[in-house]
Amino acid sequence: MNVLLSAAFVLCWSSGFIGAKLGAGSASAVTILMWRFLPLTVVLIAVAVTVTRASWRGLAARDVARQAVIGALSQSGYLLTVYYAIQLGVSTGTTALIDGVQPLVAGALAGPLLHQYVSRRQWMGLGLGAAGVAVVTLADAAAAGGVAPWAYAVPFAGMLSLVAATFLEGRSRTRVAPSVSLTVHCATSTVVFTALAVGTGSAVPPAEASFWVAIAWLVALSTFGGYGLYWLILRRSGVTAVNTLMFLMAPVTAVWGALMFGEPFGPRTALGLALGLAAVVVVRRGERGGERGGERGGERRVERHAERPSGGGREGPCGAVSGGPVRSGRATGRRPLPAGPRPDRPRAAPPS
Repeated sequence: MNVLLSAAFVLCWSSGFIGAKLGAGSASAVTILMWRFLPLTVVLIAVAVTVTRASWRGLAARDVARQAVIGALSQSGYLLTVYYAIQLGVSTGTTALIDGVQPLVAGALAGPLLHQYVSRRQWMGLGLGAAGVAVVTLADAAAAGGVAPWAYAVPFAGMLSLVAATFLEGRSRTRVAPSVSLTVHCATSTVVFTALAVGTGSAVPPAEASFWVAIAWLVALSTFGGYGLYWLILRRSGVTAVNTLMFLMAPVTAVWGALMFGEPFGPRTALGLALGLAAVVVVRRGERGGERGGERGGERRVERHAERPSGGGREGPCGAVSGGPVRSGRATGRRPLPAGPRPDRPRAAPPS
């Protein structure tokens, strides 16, 4: 995974927590989210009608509906819980820390659902990341006051929503253009948040300039930057890699929150940041080691395939040649041995 791409993703994704804090002082969560997505969706639809019409050709209604469900989970469900938790008084760092449990959930489910099995080294890295999350969460929770205990369960529900969207996208067999996916996701969120805002009487935006600054911040950095890079890295590197980077969100957000809002940042937060960095390094090394092992395994399979006798016999169970003609894979219906490792990631196309 490109280092600059990963760093940009961490910063842009963390900016969403900061943007939610910026707007929390002037409007409710549903008001911010409605006006974050409504103008953006209008622009995306206009682009879809004029510039990217070719990307929509050949898509079935089932494909669009699937992307709508993914958008409802990864945008609507996730963002509503994050914004609501911050509105309840949970700090930006703590909210990001609770979301940091996501890599463990995704790593545990990646094998049975996507056949992306996690190695021992990767589990070690995930464990380090979990330790970093625990260290910083305890520090932030101890410093916070006046927050109801149940409020900390709200971002946890959002984390589960994002995990569900990740696996639903990973199991998709239809390649959807990023522009199409982003348009469907944002349109779905616009419908959800507009309905909630109108239903609760919160649709009218405030006249304060800070509100529109927060909206611009969220559209530019969080939606196009964080959300788009999430699916891009998911496509290139798989579930375990992208979710390992999520361990860095909490410490980075904690530092950002301390600088902008004076939120507490102490030695335990610094220790959590170090553990998160160590987790990313360990998991990435585990992935590279697995790829090298797969390449060596593929080379050995090719060598064994080349050493098979080509005369009038076939190998027996112990390597001896028994009588009978050798038949090709086409004649016997058996597929030839592969020339290299099989891909271990789904072919799903990310929204952005």
